[in-house]
Amino acid sequence: MYFNVISAEYENGYTIRLAFEDGSEGSVDLSDYPDPDTVFKSFADLDYFKKFRVEHGTIVWGNGELDIAPETLYRKATGKEVIYSSQRATV
Repeated sequence: MYFNVISAEYENGYTIRLAFEDGSEGSVDLSDYPDPDTVFKSFADLDYFKKFRVEHGTIVWGNGELDIAPETLYRKATGKEVIYSSQRATV
């Protein structure tokens, strides 16, 4: 998909610089994700947060137990909308 993540680099705090398959780039601030009442409670530990990697077109943490949908990252990092059609998603 055009919005798949191809590279990711930690910047600071909860910000990650992303490059996408369509050539777009941008920084995504995930500081609103750490929450003790959600699956992202592990993000409260910034050292854990920093240990992400790119897998299957998105960024993942741990043994793959946490990830964020690539289209969500794309929207947050680029400001572009992802439009779904019956054929495929486009931007």
